[in-house]
Amino acid sequence: MAIQTLLTERFKLRHPVVLAPMALAGGGKLAAAVTAAGGLGLIGGGYGDADWLETQFQAAGNQSVGCGFITWSLAKQPHLLTNVLAHRPAALMLSFGDPAPFSPSIAAAGVPLICQCQTMGHVREALAAGAAVIVAQGGEAGGHGMSRGSLSFVPEVADHLKANAPDVLLLAAGGIADGRGLAASLMLGADGVLIGTRLWASQEALVHGNHHKAIVDSDGDSTLRTTTPDIARRLDWPAGFTARIKRNAFTAQWHGRESELLAHADHESAKYSKAFTAGDTDQAGVWFGEAAGLIHTIEPAQTIIERMVSEAEQCLRRPMLG
Repeated sequence: MAIQTLLTERFKLRHPVVLAPMALAGGGKLAAAVTAAGGLGLIGGGYGDADWLETQFQAAGNQSVGCGFITWSLAKQPHLLTNVLAHRPAALMLSFGDPAPFSPSIAAAGVPLICQCQTMGHVREALAAGAAVIVAQGGEAGGHGMSRGSLSFVPEVADHLKANAPDVLLLAAGGIADGRGLAASLMLGADGVLIGTRLWASQEALVHGNHHKAIVDSDGDSTLRTTTPDIARRLDWPAGFTARIKRNAFTAQWHGRESELLAHADHESAKYSKAFTAGDTDQAGVWFGEAAGLIHTIEPAQTIIERMVSEAEQCLRRPMLG
């Protein structure tokens, strides 16, 4: 199995697959497993917890891994970037905010900057900040994002990079869970893929067993984009970003009644936190995307990646009829 792209060449990977740095779920064990399987593992720095990050870098052992942050949250704790850069990460990914304040430090450390983008405006902002890799994230993705569909957004970004920044690499993200998605992404102009939901549903992910069972039992119609989990967690996300999570009793109660949820935030926040910790799939967010309908088992990351690449190879070699 070998699909060589500019991504595999530049980052010295066997496979053009990068792990999305999923907050809470993407720890050092999963990042290390993805790197060991031939991809690039990124630890999910999320909202920032210095002790947790140190623990996860230790859990990654001697594997070469990177890290990702929620940009607007990192701005509240900029020292976390210094801490992570001290680990000499393979890459640093920033999502959901202007990367410019942090890009000089990342460049000075000689670390490639990956910027996740949901609009063409984000792409231009990332290029101005010196991004080495752009992630074009479609609205199908689990977790936070916006509304662009991958099928049109990825090639639009590819065209923009070809015309304006030909040395910048492109990753596709959102709804990619098997070899068909990988092959399609390459055909759309991407150099590789950023995988979240499919590797969230892996044995190494820091995900409650009840949540894993929920994704196996779900299909692509089982999620929605909503701001309700952010209100319940008292997270002040920038306007425009929503979270894709599983439809459940929590979303049925509060989606469309956000102002009322905000008014009851004191009580509901404690209730939500308790339910999430307990693995209650009805009363808290279950964080996966539309790719749920393509996921039927919880497997090791290596198995997932090797099958994805093998399937993609077959797709790319398959002759077209007619």
